[in-house]
Amino acid sequence: MSEFPVVMPTYGRADVAFERGEGAYLWSTDGRRYLDFGSGVAVTALGHAHPRLVAALQAQAAKLWHTSNLYRVPGQERVARKLVESTFADTVFFCNSGAEAMECTIKTVRKYQYETGHPERWRIICVTGAFHGRTLATLAAGGQEKHLKGFGPAVEGFDHVPYGNLNALRAAIGPETAGILVEPVQGEGGILPAAPEYLRGLRAAADEFGLLLAFDEVQTGIGRTGRLFAHQHAGVTPDVMAAAKGLGGGFPVGACLATAKAAVGMTAGAHGSTFGGNPLAMAAAEAVLEVVTGAGFLDGVAEAAGRLRAGLDRLAAAHSTVVEEVRGLGLMLGLRCRGVANAAVQARLLSAGLLTVAAGDNVVRLLPPLIVGEAEIGEALAILDRTLAEVAP
Repeated sequence: MSEFPVVMPTYGRADVAFERGEGAYLWSTDGRRYLDFGSGVAVTALGHAHPRLVAALQAQAAKLWHTSNLYRVPGQERVARKLVESTFADTVFFCNSGAEAMECTIKTVRKYQYETGHPERWRIICVTGAFHGRTLATLAAGGQEKHLKGFGPAVEGFDHVPYGNLNALRAAIGPETAGILVEPVQGEGGILPAAPEYLRGLRAAADEFGLLLAFDEVQTGIGRTGRLFAHQHAGVTPDVMAAAKGLGGGFPVGACLATAKAAVGMTAGAHGSTFGGNPLAMAAAEAVLEVVTGAGFLDGVAEAAGRLRAGLDRLAAAHSTVVEEVRGLGLMLGLRCRGVANAAVQARLLSAGLLTVAAGDNVVRLLPPLIVGEAEIGEALAILDRTLAEVAP
């Protein structure tokens, strides 16, 4: 038998495995408790084993798992209606992941131009430092060499300009440009929020040149920044948007939201998914949305975010030889390290019982569940305080 790992070794995994979770905590197979400020990379929005989510999945699992999209799926209609009522969108396509939601977003942008008499418009302007997924098209949209290496030639149709630079973006618009694609907060790129005036400038440029504006809110959506979607802070609406991660609270769910205008070409046969939006997935998404859009929930997220940010700012001042900057929006925060690699800090935090996620630009990401409380925030800040003192050069 081959000695090659039975699980394809595409991840640099930490040597820990978890067997159960509750709220903001996880327990490993050796019985140790960890405070989860990674949330499965912003996925477990309601924490672990949330009673509403557990009950919804158990009830649906006893009735029906899958029928395919050859038939109506009532859960899709309910979840789509909730998303439409809460956003700019008129219509929703359901899939299984953020990368799939991005693929639908890209196809929607191109198909819109084709259907409205501009088949020559097929290129999308993206930005440096972006991350949009691991499919061949989304890798090309992200444009990062470290992700593209070995998978060439890169899929054509994506032009890159510096993030936050409106002049460069406007200069890149040409006769083949179909749309603009950005993350309102770059996640993998280093927890970099876009300035509200930048997002408003993107909207203005799209309108001026007849382009579609697309937002990647796979990581920023479903309450992560204190609003249901991050672009809402700027008062800007896109034409198309990808969502996933927190939408299922841990169950694989992705969605592409669009206006009726943008979705003009997304008719029968234009796109599809075997598993997307199946009854189990919709039960999870419906439960998550009921909680997140409930009275006072997002206000609680904003309050927790303010408390965590204030604590991180204090730690940054106290450990300035290790922390160069605190970044982020809502409960999507990052510590940019200096004098020490973020991976080393992340490993020490893991040993101390705090789960975090690395990001680009030497950033340690903090993505606690949206239900995080004052006690858990205090515990996390204490662990960070001790750890930053230990790793100081």
